[in-house]
Amino acid sequence: MQQTVKKPVTFSGVGLHTGADITMTVYPAPADHGVVFKRVDLVEAGAAALLPARWDMVEHFELCTLLKNDQGHSVSTIEHIMSALCGCGIDNALIEIDGPEVPIMDGSSLKFVSVLVSNGIVIQHRPRKALRIVEAVEVEENGKKAAFVPSHIPVYTFTIDFPGTAIGRQDLTFEHTGAESYCTMIAGCRTFAKLEEIEYLRSKGLIKGGSLENALVVDKDTVVNGPLRFKDEFVRHKILDAMGDVALSGHLMIGHFISSKGGHALTNKLLRKLFDTPQAYRLEDCYAEFEGLQDLPRSVGGKRKVFSSIS
Repeated sequence: MQQTVKKPVTFSGVGLHTGADITMTVYPAPADHGVVFKRVDLVEAGAAALLPARWDMVEHFELCTLLKNDQGHSVSTIEHIMSALCGCGIDNALIEIDGPEVPIMDGSSLKFVSVLVSNGIVIQHRPRKALRIVEAVEVEENGKKAAFVPSHIPVYTFTIDFPGTAIGRQDLTFEHTGAESYCTMIAGCRTFAKLEEIEYLRSKGLIKGGSLENALVVDKDTVVNGPLRFKDEFVRHKILDAMGDVALSGHLMIGHFISSKGGHALTNKLLRKLFDTPQAYRLEDCYAEFEGLQDLPRSVGGKRKVFSSIS
């Protein structure tokens, strides 16, 4: 069944790339609404300030996922909040934001899921439309690969390789069996950067809000601001990102997403190819949170969740 948040929840913080101070509020939304961002700092734009969180709204932007509408309004670095909503099984939300970028928080989605779950998630008595992968689809670019293949549950596999660094080669397969698996295994894993790249990125006007408080920094074989939350935190974060980007399909993906050295742009390219290949997928009603999968956790971060149902 579809789900939304029980009540509005607000997050404030700095934008990773813009360095702007941002406040963002996630509001409940009716069934079949989907996730929509609203730039409330663009009052004069009216309806033009709305940005549906969809794969076909994505415009290329280095190091993050950016939505842009026909009127030229945009919101960037949406992948972590989208991942949190996907991980917690939230289908419908209106996200009001007073700037051009989602706050980075600690570089993971932990704060998002902690607040969303502890404030309550509401079941809406309307079946979720699941996106079931029925045929393999693959894209490749500059030695990077991404694919969807059939699976009876949502699965994400990622491989990264940063030779000569503390990251090295890491592989992980994550079965998204419900919010509990996401909250405990993926949500707390932080974004990362190599120290040698930071000056270059800042020269391009990026990571203005980056700090040791919101990103892991790797200097050759050392993690400058460790300890790590998981020994393979880096590849877990790539799965976090991928879940947020795949969520832009607008549906719960039932299939296996596989990526080798990919990123935001390649995942979006894969979604575009999928929807250009009608025989590779089907949309079907899903009445459970996930098909045969777990319920939401009773707590995140020590707070008891509130879980209710409305008509």
